[in-house]
Amino acid sequence: MAPRSLFYVLVPFLLSLTPALSTNSEGNALHALRSRLSDPTNVLQSWDPTLVNPCTWFHVTCDSNSHVIRLDLGNSNISGALGSELGELKRLQYLELYRNEIGGKIPKALGKLKNLVSMDLYENRFEGEIPKSLSKLKSLRFLRLSNNKLTGSIPRELTNLSNLKVFDVSSNNLCGTIPVDGPFSTFPMESFENNRLNGPELKGLVPYDFGC
Repeated sequence: MAPRSLFYVLVPFLLSLTPALSTNSEGNALHALRSRLSDPTNVLQSWDPTLVNPCTWFHVTCDSNSHVIRLDLGNSNISGALGSELGELKRLQYLELYRNEIGGKIPKALGKLKNLVSMDLYENRFEGEIPKSLSKLKSLRFLRLSNNKLTGSIPRELTNLSNLKVFDVSSNNLCGTIPVDGPFSTFPMESFENNRLNGPELKGLVPYDFGC
């Protein structure tokens, strides 16, 4: 085949691979996550990094363009820590990791998930502060971080999340004052209980210094 003819054959073929290569970066991110986690009951057994994309893996949901939009690993008996690779799941809408033994800090890179609607990290062992970067998640409606070991104050930047409908940080080690701006004026006090937080209905109910 002449070089010019070969060029016209190869270029369309290589261009056709571009979506697959792009999607495979999401598979790489999930495989990196798997390497961080202990999985005694093999719920991640189907996560095969040799596949073109992760859309056939259990607990992973993709859209019609083979982009990961949902990660369902709630109550899966996994432990370990999360890493910045989760920030590569640009189309992710639902991050469900509740009721596990995942520890370490909540990665700042989660602030890159601009399409995220729900983040459920409750009943784990997360520690450290709530990342201010979560304030970039303008589509976020549900943020549940209860029953962890989080410390520090509630970032004021989160008051800019105008779509936030549910916010629960109860049963952590948070301190400081509960924000009252934006959607925080609508959240019930149960969302903040069992912390060292100062709020209009919590003040005086717990024997701690409310400062941070």
